[in-house]
Amino acid sequence: MTFRHRPSSPRRALLLAAGLALAAPLHAIAQGAYPSKPIHLVVGFPPGGPADLAARIVGEKLAQDLRQPVLVENRPGASQNIAADYVAKSTADGYTLLMGSTAVVVNHFLYKDMRFDVFNDLVPVGTAARTPLMVVANPRFAAKNMKELVAAAKAAPGKINYGSGVRASTTHLAVEAFKAQAGIEVSNIPYQGAGPMLTDLMGGQVSFAFDTMVTSMPLVKAGRLHALAVTSATRSPIAPELPTVAESGYPGFEAIGWFGILAPKGTPQPVVQRLNASLQKVLAAPDVAQRLAGAGGDVLPGTPEDFARLMRSESEKWGGVIKRVGITLD
Repeated sequence: MTFRHRPSSPRRALLLAAGLALAAPLHAIAQGAYPSKPIHLVVGFPPGGPADLAARIVGEKLAQDLRQPVLVENRPGASQNIAADYVAKSTADGYTLLMGSTAVVVNHFLYKDMRFDVFNDLVPVGTAARTPLMVVANPRFAAKNMKELVAAAKAAPGKINYGSGVRASTTHLAVEAFKAQAGIEVSNIPYQGAGPMLTDLMGGQVSFAFDTMVTSMPLVKAGRLHALAVTSATRSPIAPELPTVAESGYPGFEAIGWFGILAPKGTPQPVVQRLNASLQKVLAAPDVAQRLAGAGGDVLPGTPEDFARLMRSESEKWGGVIKRVGITLD
């Protein structure tokens, strides 16, 4: 006769409790209990910048739809690496998210000591917004359009200066990409932020820049800067009178900043789907589009798969520029 050992009653109770504990989160998700507490939306830049504005505009509406507070948490530093690493190492339960931008997919080309892998340690939830850049020049600069800018640069190779507010940012890399396509040589003057760069641009210390619309548009309207073009594939609804760089004679040129929500790897798929569904509702709201336009951007809806493709393509595109120019931030 064979005897089978049966766990003692206390042991059975312990095993049952452990099984229920493991099943509880999945059951809660299946029952639609997520979210049941505040969500933290982490931003890798200080308050007031484009990423922060996008997070606050979108976060406010997400909170209304999800019926839980969405708390924007600024963790600036290392070109978004501090914030991204923090989120990547957070519990994968959907309550700590990252409002990522272009920097998060190019930093591995710029820093040798990366503590996380954006493609393996974070999962895309969905894109939220995009911000075309605006090519702006000092009003006294001779060039009033992109063709004239290129002609001036070719007439004086290396003698025309452009300003970049943040080294290796989209505003910097976009000029380097344009230089290669147009076959010109202009000199970069790096600054510690858009504010000082724009001050010198208005003063004539640098001749032109590729800058975010949110910071440059008020200066263009005030007549303190002259706008030459926008860098999106199509004209911006914020300034429809401005041609794109592509239609100015440089086909295929496009450089945009973008913002999207990412979660730690291992976040349950139902949570990712719930967040994406809510995000799509938020981005379809007319007032969200209006508020993003006021911040120099427009809505960028899409699935997690769409976002994953964008991340890969942007990483390859800007990584190629970084390697060619030889930019490092270590």
